[in-house]
Amino acid sequence: MRRRGADFRRPVRRKFPNVVWLALCGFVILLFVLVLRRANQRPASRSVYTKTCRIGEVMMILSNADVRKMWKLRKRSPRHERFMEGFNITDEMLSLDSVTRQLNDQISLAKGFLVIAKESNNLQFAWELSAQIRNSQILLSNAALRRTPLTISESETAVRDMALLLFQAQQLHYDSATMIMRLKAKIQGLEEQMSSINEKSAKYGQIAAEEVPKSLYCLGVRLTGEWFRNAYLQKKLKENRQTALKLKDNNLYHFCVFSDNILATSVVVNSTSLNSKNPEEIVFHLVTDEVNYAAMKAWFTMNTFGGVTVDVQKIEDFSWLNASYVPVLKQLQDSETQSYYFSGSGGDNRTPIKFRNPKYLSMLNHLRFYIPEVFPALKKVVFLDDDVVVQKDLSPLFSLNLNGNVNGAVETCMETFHRYHKYLNYSHPLIREHFDPDACGWAFGMNVFDLVEWRRRNVTGIYHYWQEKNVDRTLWKLGTLPPGLLTFYGLTEPLNPSWHVLGLGYTNIDPHLIEKGAVLHFNGNSKPWLKIGMEKYKPLWDKYVDYSHPLMQHCNVH
Repeated sequence: MRRRGADFRRPVRRKFPNVVWLALCGFVILLFVLVLRRANQRPASRSVYTKTCRIGEVMMILSNADVRKMWKLRKRSPRHERFMEGFNITDEMLSLDSVTRQLNDQISLAKGFLVIAKESNNLQFAWELSAQIRNSQILLSNAALRRTPLTISESETAVRDMALLLFQAQQLHYDSATMIMRLKAKIQGLEEQMSSINEKSAKYGQIAAEEVPKSLYCLGVRLTGEWFRNAYLQKKLKENRQTALKLKDNNLYHFCVFSDNILATSVVVNSTSLNSKNPEEIVFHLVTDEVNYAAMKAWFTMNTFGGVTVDVQKIEDFSWLNASYVPVLKQLQDSETQSYYFSGSGGDNRTPIKFRNPKYLSMLNHLRFYIPEVFPALKKVVFLDDDVVVQKDLSPLFSLNLNGNVNGAVETCMETFHRYHKYLNYSHPLIREHFDPDACGWAFGMNVFDLVEWRRRNVTGIYHYWQEKNVDRTLWKLGTLPPGLLTFYGLTEPLNPSWHVLGLGYTNIDPHLIEKGAVLHFNGNSKPWLKIGMEKYKPLWDKYVDYSHPLMQHCNVH
């Protein structure tokens, strides 16, 4: 046959040498053996608690990461000693076979289950857990005292019994998820209780602040009786002709206080007199109500107060103070307003109790906006609240330049919550359009009023305008500061803060501020004449009270 050409011949198959095949098979077998050996060694490196419980076959397992972390610490010899000393860790606790660590872990878990058992009212199981926890702790304590590690034989029973109880807890669904849910429910319940307690505390605190102490009520009754029984007091008051002249003398220092609290007003007058360089040049204008009028006259007639002139009037004598002129009195005639502030049955239950206080509708409280009408002959007065103590001479206030403003007051906007947006409703367009929300607030309690400028600018008319706009209580909640902020907006001259130190009736004040303060204001519920007053500030007020007075002792005022 003819041989095909080279291009048409079939290619010759080449055979692999046997040596290559043998080497490949050997490599695969070797790799297989290595894999098997590593698989056999892996369980040995896992961290487990070496002792398992025979009953229930419960095991306490520690994670690989925790064991490796502890083992690394053990290998670092320089830091190893410092770590062990700082955290009270022993070599036995770091050991893979540590019985002490297992007991500690069991105790920690049992304490968690104990809380849940008590919450579930499973008192029998809780008692068993508590007893077993004590047994385990006694074992650990004894081992620590003798400075030798626990052995498996002496701890076997405790580990087994605890493991059984933990297994029971798991059967009762006392797992981590249950614990978290129960703790969340507990936290929510505690928050609701705290909210309820805070609300009750505010309510009872407000009630305590509003109540007249029995001793002060006694003092008022005794003084009223003394006034009508003692003709000498009435005669003495009528014969004092110099008083009438001083009441209109603008060369003297005129102060006004509107209050129904005899003792508090007495402290204001007495502290002003004792700290004045010229008390005989001081005139106090007091306005009270019909109930306390006789008692107030009796007290300030039988006491001299260092030569200070004191005049007492009653608000009922101001015939011009009627519902046709005063918006607040007009609001009192409204049945809805009466229900809201006197019966507490208003629709907005979120309104704090302090705003549901009838004192905010008291004309003694609002009389500060009618000072030019009350004292038509005066040009400048200093207004003082009845819960202040004066500890400096206040005569320099009358020479202050108010720069054409009506009201001289200490600003309180060092904190953001004392700016206008705190007191007014800026969701209302009238407030939003006319007032800067970041404008600085100021305080009533010690104010210098230029009555000439007041009359010229018709400030009382401005007050009436805003009161009438707030008949539905949408601009602000009732009180005197919010309408005061509106009325004197752009008409207030800031004074040096040392003239008026506030907060002694509800918070802690820097002692240096108290020492430098000219007027200390016990604003807040904790008035110094009440049992709820702040004890550390009471001496500042007490030193101006004459507790040796026979009437004070008779009424047990202390």
